[in-house]
Amino acid sequence: MEKIREIIRLQEDAKLSERAISRALKVSRPTVKQYIDKINAAGLDYAAIKHMDDDTLLENLTGKSKSQSQRYKVLCNQFEYFVKELKRPGVTLQRLWEEYRTEHADGYGYSQFCSHFQQWRGSCKLTMHLEHKAGDKMFVDFTGKHLSIVDRETGEIKDVEVFVAILGASQLTYVEASASQKKEDWIKVNQNALCYFGGVPNAIVPDCLKSAITMGNKYEPDINPEYADFARHYNTAILPARPNHPKDKALAEGAVKIVYAWIFAGLRNRIFHSLEDLNSAIAEELEKYNSKPMQKIKVSRKELFDEIEKAELKSLPKEKYVIRHFKRLKAQFNYHIFLNDDKHYYSVPYRYRRQQIVVIYTDRIVELFYKNRRIAFHKRDKTANKYTTVKEHMPPHHQFVSDWNPDKFINWAQNIGENVKRVIEYILKQKQHPEQAYKVCLGILNLEKKFTRERLNKACQRAISFHHYSYKGIKNILENKLEDCQLDCFEPLPEHQNIRGHHYYGSVKSYMKK
Repeated sequence: MEKIREIIRLQEDAKLSERAISRALKVSRPTVKQYIDKINAAGLDYAAIKHMDDDTLLENLTGKSKSQSQRYKVLCNQFEYFVKELKRPGVTLQRLWEEYRTEHADGYGYSQFCSHFQQWRGSCKLTMHLEHKAGDKMFVDFTGKHLSIVDRETGEIKDVEVFVAILGASQLTYVEASASQKKEDWIKVNQNALCYFGGVPNAIVPDCLKSAITMGNKYEPDINPEYADFARHYNTAILPARPNHPKDKALAEGAVKIVYAWIFAGLRNRIFHSLEDLNSAIAEELEKYNSKPMQKIKVSRKELFDEIEKAELKSLPKEKYVIRHFKRLKAQFNYHIFLNDDKHYYSVPYRYRRQQIVVIYTDRIVELFYKNRRIAFHKRDKTANKYTTVKEHMPPHHQFVSDWNPDKFINWAQNIGENVKRVIEYILKQKQHPEQAYKVCLGILNLEKKFTRERLNKACQRAISFHHYSYKGIKNILENKLEDCQLDCFEPLPEHQNIRGHHYYGSVKSYMKK
């Protein structure tokens, strides 16, 4: 109505043309002409309509009073039905008007139909509610104020967060107290809300808190990976409200105020000693609130939900969501990633070393992905500074080394010869560190490839006689072909006069003392 008055003012007082008025008020030129003609036909001017109330002005423009119009009464009786139907998917005012005109051929045209309906709703701003289709969105947020629990022993008062979720169409509401706003608690209360509603909407609309949105942005916010994974599990979408745009989540803002009035006020004189007791009391108050008839349409949120929205929600998955953590880590040169949460190493196939790996892990498992393909799977191990290694992830030569053990070397040596076995057993006993012994044993056993097992067995026999158990010594025997030399060439020299005995050395020692 204000625009109608402004059209007449600009036409009479400012002497603007219809085209200029159209540009100034952003109203089509035919509409401007229509209202000017109706005012002139009613014999009115700007001075007459300036302080006229809207109903009287409308009566003058239409030529009859709404209160006396049977046609308006018929339309008005259907407004509550229209409100419910508009919440159903695909239902628009255009479709409702067409159905109305099918039943009432002499009914209002589309523009008058919309005008009367919007006025009945109380304000044109309330038409935004018509966008909330059944099963479409769930709005979620934490209240700014807190409830509290009291420690039985110490009397310490601990504040707790209060989570609110509301469905767009039926406005059925869920409230739960939570220990914190941390990611794990945030996902848990979102999941509990879906279980309470018994289904999943097409989208969830959160505020820009850190547990939901890692980086807020008006056009392209970054959704927390864990929260996005939660949405994938429940086959829904995350549509964050724009920063500093409270109208994007007006329902949640309104629900928070109602929670203060119904939940906070109802529990203000009660003391709770655990989160479970507090949530039990919240559930009682919430049931009263959801069962209370709404003022406009005279049905409760619970009844409206059962009637128009319950069937539009998608089914819950068979299993609840298990929170998964996400990290992007580089596989080290030893084809392991280091998970800092556990200070533990997990293997990837060796060809992915030095590559960026996406790590997804729960309390029980660790999954490793490369370019969206899972390349490794491990049971989670929280033992610090230890390795979890799958043998198949190792390059072939590393796989062999990983199998080293004393029995393997002894069995290998026995297949070559008894003397080789004796040498290997001696080395395994003498070396301080197992890897030292393994490398020496491997070197000796590999001499078979170059010198044959018969020669190696003889060379080991000669080494035993010399008490010289080493890779270099046995290799030297083989290279110089000493394994077949007669042992007598090493017998002691016979006695003769040029040999100095121990008496000689004893006398020299006595002389030195003098």
